[in-house]
Amino acid sequence: MSTITADEAVADTTAEVDLGVALNAAFEGRHHERRAAGRAAYPTDGMHRDPSLGLAEARQWTLERLKVLVDHGFGQAIQPAESADEATLVQSLIDFETISHGDLSVAIKSGVQHGLFGGAIASLGNDDQHDRFLGGALSLEVLGCFAMTERGHGSDVQSLETTITFDPEAGDFVVHSPKESSAKTYIGNAAAHGHMAAVFGQLIVDGTEHGVHCILVPIRDDDGSVHEGVTIGDNGHKGGLIGVDNGWISFDHVPVGRDLLLDRFGSVNTDGQYESSIENPNRRFFSMLGALVRGRICIGGGAALATRRALSIATLYAQQRTQFRHPGTEDETPLLDYLAHQRKLLPAIARTYALGFAQNDLIDSFARVASNPDHQPKEQRALETLAAGLKALNTEFANATVQTCREACGGAGYMSENRLTQLRADTDVFATFEGDNTVLLQLVAKGVLTNYREVWGGLDRLGMVQASARMVGSSVIERTGAGLLAERLVATARRKGDAAAFYDRGWHAWMFEERERHSIDSLARRMRAADRDSFEAVNAMQDHVIFVARAHMDRVVLDSFIAGIEACDDGPAKQTLEELCTLFALTSLEADAGWFLAHNRMSDARAKALRKHINQLCGDLRPRATALVEGFGIPAEWLGSAMLEV
Repeated sequence: MSTITADEAVADTTAEVDLGVALNAAFEGRHHERRAAGRAAYPTDGMHRDPSLGLAEARQWTLERLKVLVDHGFGQAIQPAESADEATLVQSLIDFETISHGDLSVAIKSGVQHGLFGGAIASLGNDDQHDRFLGGALSLEVLGCFAMTERGHGSDVQSLETTITFDPEAGDFVVHSPKESSAKTYIGNAAAHGHMAAVFGQLIVDGTEHGVHCILVPIRDDDGSVHEGVTIGDNGHKGGLIGVDNGWISFDHVPVGRDLLLDRFGSVNTDGQYESSIENPNRRFFSMLGALVRGRICIGGGAALATRRALSIATLYAQQRTQFRHPGTEDETPLLDYLAHQRKLLPAIARTYALGFAQNDLIDSFARVASNPDHQPKEQRALETLAAGLKALNTEFANATVQTCREACGGAGYMSENRLTQLRADTDVFATFEGDNTVLLQLVAKGVLTNYREVWGGLDRLGMVQASARMVGSSVIERTGAGLLAERLVATARRKGDAAAFYDRGWHAWMFEERERHSIDSLARRMRAADRDSFEAVNAMQDHVIFVARAHMDRVVLDSFIAGIEACDDGPAKQTLEELCTLFALTSLEADAGWFLAHNRMSDARAKALRKHINQLCGDLRPRATALVEGFGIPAEWLGSAMLEV
């Protein structure tokens, strides 16, 4: 029996460390240096909240922790839309990612304060409002709320009931909640800390509604006294994120100065008349919400960080935790040597890398579009579709994966001191805020099918579906940027046909494209045949719509992974990424094997062989498991998990 010398052990460890470093550089791509600088500046003392703190104590701890981060420069990269450059826009997203290495309540409170409240001022306000309020929002001098969601309307923002009515005699606005269902709810910073709210409601001027607009409404004095006409309640204890003081707000004919309407897209002139540079009300509505797409990108990025933290904890624990004696020896077997355990963690690691490369591309797209005031509507639509899809994929995957990691660590994973239960609780709501995932996937499908903004103005829901059907051709797949390389690989794979190898990247891209293309074409045909007056007929397509969205997003994610590998110039790291990409692709194909068989895109023998190849890949990657999670860039000591031997 051969033994490993001390020198060989050191060499193996060094190689693993080098691989982890190289993987991290490739994984973080164009934003590696910026992310590394963020980690270097991040204050680690007290980064994790004591899980035994009560509600009031957790809220106060979260506020104090956010103040520490602000003192270290985090959350300050929010600039007015007219002056924001690409570097600053990227930094605003990287800041949120970096904060998400610690307690997620702090990240969300920063997201509310800086990204949503500050972002609303920066994106929707004028120069005077920027000068008066933006600095205070970023420094925490003015603690703010983002009051959009109502008890009666969450995802359906166009139907908000809160009114913002111009009073020509007083020369100001009156903000009012006409019904109980109009109360703003689940609003971060509302229950305890907020001084001002960015309130979204229907703007009414001279009896005419002009759609949803945003106005700044003072809700508390500096001493915490609630303003007259404003009623604030506490949503109470939540399933997670207990450090965020969510509450509800209602307004009883509250007068608000005309200078507090955020009027970039719509204003009331000195003659008391409504003015807007965008005549079409639907375009104006989507322009207003489009300016706030940053929130969805941040939530997807925060969910991705939670996934990486959970996988790092579970993988490192599976390396050191042993169970049952290895046959023929007195040694017990590490958990990660078991195939079932590898199947839990390694495909999830592969998908994490895939989503990370796609998130990099989304960050670039956001910075490019948001920094260009002359960008085309088509570019804005593509950005919003990608942001919606990746937010849905990242948050859904986070919830499933954190739970898998908890189970993979057995009873130890259930202990609060090991952080997995808190991560699981805190990421739960990510699936429904900043857009319910099901609604977002429907938005993705609509974006794939048609240039819907120009067509759907003034149409009801059924009209939207019918209009999209008239616009769709035989297929709608457009590749730009990262997807161009995949397109060339697909062309090569088509010539090989079913003889393409399981590890052939072109075959993976081809199968992903076929799944997307066929599902889009068949959905378009169903839409053409649908009865315009039948809700049931349209409603019956919702599962198909969601499938189209997932097929499209998985293809986009694979394209980004392929491009990320191409950009890597480190040999061992590139080879490892190739294997991870194959594992991601084959796992996706295995999950939809029934579809590929039913649509004659894969033979029965080929579908059955997927499992064997996935198992082989898991075994091949297992010796590099530590390097794989080190590639996420999270220092082991930041994980805060008591069960790990750091």
